[in-house]
Amino acid sequence: MHSVDSIAGFIDHTLLKPEAGPDAITRLCEEARRYRFAAVCVNPIWVPLAADLLADTSVRVASVCGFPLGATPTPVKAFEAAQAMRDGAREVDMVISIGDAKAGRWGRLQEDIAGVATRVHESDGLLKVILECGLLTDFEKEEAARRAVAAGADFVKTSTGFLAGGATVEDVALLKRVVGASAGVKAAGGIRSLGQARAMLAAGASRLGTSSGVRIMEEVATHRHGQPA
Repeated sequence: MHSVDSIAGFIDHTLLKPEAGPDAITRLCEEARRYRFAAVCVNPIWVPLAADLLADTSVRVASVCGFPLGATPTPVKAFEAAQAMRDGAREVDMVISIGDAKAGRWGRLQEDIAGVATRVHESDGLLKVILECGLLTDFEKEEAARRAVAAGADFVKTSTGFLAGGATVEDVALLKRVVGASAGVKAAGGIRSLGQARAMLAAGASRLGTSSGVRIMEEVATHRHGQPA
């Protein structure tokens, strides 16, 4: 089990609400700086601001592409990812073509991921591939994860948090069984407590996407003072 004191280093402090403005992004980055989160995850328009605010820290800037539906042509996803990298992102979370997964068009799905992976890796970035597990059968989750790794994904990710459900311990464990040491697993969607965070890490997650990072760290502080978390 991961120590509560190490939780911050696994958190992608996330703000993807469409109504978020510069003040909210600035606050997000200040919180990430204070708690030393692994990364902030913001919509593409806010990458330059976040990169500027976090330039002198170890906190990485992540953004999204093809978000949240995944139903964007590959060249558009690739351009979006490349632009985010030019603007200062070091990580990109892309959504798969969910319709291709449901139709069993696995070659097309793998090509879509590979097109984005090439652009991200050209800039020495990390690619996280969102499978949207709530819309997939177990077989589809497994095959999508295998295809993602074959296409160059650095992580597979459970959910956008915008569509059908969020992260579950069962899905994290399933994805970890499939990818093994070949890629990380990011749990995202509905992680709002220290207990949930620790359960996801115990199941095999190596990154946590959450908009509740501050709340989780407040629980960590409570735990340090001898009260049950």
